[in-house]
Amino acid sequence: MRIVIFDMDGTLIDSQHDITCSINHVRAVNHALPPVESCTVVEWINRPLRNLPKLFYGTETYEARDRELFEAHYHEQCIRNPVLYPGIRETVETLHAGGVRLAVATNAPSSFATRMITHLGLAGYFDHIVGPDIAGASKPDPAMLRLILDALGFRSGEHRAWMVGDNSKDIDAARRAGITGIFSTWGFSAEGEGDLVIEYPAALLDIV
Repeated sequence: MRIVIFDMDGTLIDSQHDITCSINHVRAVNHALPPVESCTVVEWINRPLRNLPKLFYGTETYEARDRELFEAHYHEQCIRNPVLYPGIRETVETLHAGGVRLAVATNAPSSFATRMITHLGLAGYFDHIVGPDIAGASKPDPAMLRLILDALGFRSGEHRAWMVGDNSKDIDAARRAGITGIFSTWGFSAEGEGDLVIEYPAALLDIV
């Protein structure tokens, strides 16, 4: 068995505009803060060490009112502008046709991930779409990856598995789950490290 687990935002889908719109909505309504650019939001998200509620809203932790307003706004916003990165659809289709089991492990809530991936016509290719609300922890914790691997009957030494992502948290989660971490440079982060580094989605086909 071969298993490829994808990160979503910044790997499968360019969602930065919609994420930024919802963050700016919360900033304006709850905190009277000015809007920020999507490039700033992406830079914040990809920092190895960061306090996102502090960066987004100026609070030490996520306040319930901010989380609730963001999720209410993002439910509609998340399918307005997302696009698949060039080559993703073809690569996913080819992997699936070749018998590779596919899944998504994202730090976004699973309901949003499923909504976005369904909207873009890819949901039927993935055995599992898992967020921290299902696994109980966000990457770099390996809980999501282990849940997926266990559900698919993965056996180390007999099967092969890869995690593809644009963030050090994806690579760390892969390492802690005992599988190969592949850093993708086409999304939110142009530079990074992994067991392997690829510059375009179709490069996966030569690996898998």
